[in-house]
Amino acid sequence: MAGGTGLSYSRISVMLVLAIDTSAPSGSLAVLDDQKLLGMVATDVQETYSSRLFRHLEFLLRELSLEMKQMELYAVVAGPGSFTGLRVGLTAVKGWAEVHGKPIAAISGLEAVAAQVAGHAEWIAPVMDARRGQIYGGLYRRRAGAPALERQGDEVVMTAGEFLAELAVRTGGALPLFATPTPAVLGEALSASPLRGARVEQVSAVLAPVVGRLGWQRAQRGEVVDALALDAHYIRRSDAELLWKG
Repeated sequence: MAGGTGLSYSRISVMLVLAIDTSAPSGSLAVLDDQKLLGMVATDVQETYSSRLFRHLEFLLRELSLEMKQMELYAVVAGPGSFTGLRVGLTAVKGWAEVHGKPIAAISGLEAVAAQVAGHAEWIAPVMDARRGQIYGGLYRRRAGAPALERQGDEVVMTAGEFLAELAVRTGGALPLFATPTPAVLGEALSASPLRGARVEQVSAVLAPVVGRLGWQRAQRGEVVDALALDAHYIRRSDAELLWKG
């Protein structure tokens, strides 16, 4: 699961981080020195990002005059998102971690969306387009003095109306701040829900730089895994499994 712990690694105060998001067509790659962004590649075209991953990685490392063996941490979106895309990204990271003996920080794409929110909102509800009339949604809480956002309950995939109804129960009626790269997915469901009046903040769909920073923070807390322990966080079953079940 995203964010799970595996092997215990000693704290590394300075590290080069390779961050990867192949969960959506608008995927991205980034290299960070600690939390400082050194460079990134992000495109939004019809070709799935997983098929561009290695081409873009070669370009980025060449532009930065770096080599894979210099990377000290891999931070990767473990879900939710495209099944094929996630499998490609996670398989690549597993291979690199095995070859180079480096740790991995598995990050939820929804956490990367929530982490972009500025200000001091206590409740943050990240939302992403899951297609087929559904959304991926979650709830995070920002507590004073806490080292990171705290996930409240499971991340889910459902219609916007279903998610908003569930969210109103989870927050006890308090209005969360919605963070999403695509505000349209909330549509009319928000205006018709008990949470109408909540603010919606549009954030970037380019997640790799945020994933890298979250990964670095995880590494400082020892919340990393090895290649064997890395797993996907799909939320829903793949198309192939749904068809087979049918």
